[in-house]
Amino acid sequence: MRRVYGKSKTGLYRSRSGVILGVCRGLAEYFDISVFWTRVVFVAVLLFTGVWPVVGLYLLAAFLMKPEPMVPFRTEVDREFYNSYTSSKELGIHRLKRTFDGLDRRLRRMEDLVTGREFDWDRRFGRTDSNRRQ
Repeated sequence: MRRVYGKSKTGLYRSRSGVILGVCRGLAEYFDISVFWTRVVFVAVLLFTGVWPVVGLYLLAAFLMKPEPMVPFRTEVDREFYNSYTSSKELGIHRLKRTFDGLDRRLRRMEDLVTGREFDWDRRFGRTDSNRRQ
């Protein structure tokens, strides 16, 4: 059995390093069993039950399982964002747009402050925010 120590069980994902869509490797990593035996079981079931039912289930599993994240999660917020993005791309895009709109709004406020006339006069006279308030 192949065990990976120090790697926390994060969930059931399709592996990015799998041979065909990563389903067998993803199942093997989730259940902590050898990829070889997972593939042997898959081929045995394929031979005994017929090609089309097993291939259909395999493709369905590949469609339903989320792809493995490229970078391990650092926080629970990262995991929640990844899961929301993979389940609904529109929701993930909306969250990204909202974040970048907030950043854009803050940058515009900073730009307005720096390019304003008061900033130029304050800079010339060496005044800071604490001096101006007094």
